[in-house]
Amino acid sequence: MARPKEFDRDTALSSAMGVFWRRGYEAASTDELLSAMRIGRQSMYDTFGDKHKLFVDSLRCYHETNGGALGRFAVDGMTPMEVIGRFLGHFADQTVEERQYGCMGINATTTFGQSNPDVTALARRTAETSEAIIERQVRAAQEQGELAATIDPRQAAEFLYATLQGLTVRAQAGASDDELRRAADFAMRALKAMS
Repeated sequence: MARPKEFDRDTALSSAMGVFWRRGYEAASTDELLSAMRIGRQSMYDTFGDKHKLFVDSLRCYHETNGGALGRFAVDGMTPMEVIGRFLGHFADQTVEERQYGCMGINATTTFGQSNPDVTALARRTAETSEAIIERQVRAAQEQGELAATIDPRQAAEFLYATLQGLTVRAQAGASDDELRRAADFAMRALKAMS
């Protein structure tokens, strides 16, 4: 008779996600993962499979937790453009420690490129979700007269998401608060100037 699992799968997965996020796929050792998850080697293999499968599950957990994060920057009374500006500018408000790990999704993409179909699919799904949320904010900004009606909302969303990814990498690389704010402000001014 098999022994019942004596750990919470979601808690263990969240712990593994933290290790992979901080250390990256290659640098995260199995022993480090097991220690963080507080489970034995056999329990990891029985529940998650090998290290690669655990990484993909951790990355999926990260994307589900952080994908489409724009909504958390919306506060009652803010205009759509204020929400977008706050979203792009939030890196300047992070601590150095928060910035240093960057985005686990971007880190995974730069590690694997397009060689890993699971990583690629997760990155694409998060991009689609994020861009759809940004596009809704752009359309709302147009409806409220904050942006010109001639702007293509889809292209604007793609531009803003690409800007966000660039800001993420700049923040991780040690850009100053002022550098991050200037880049975000410039992107906002460029969007407003489009006609």
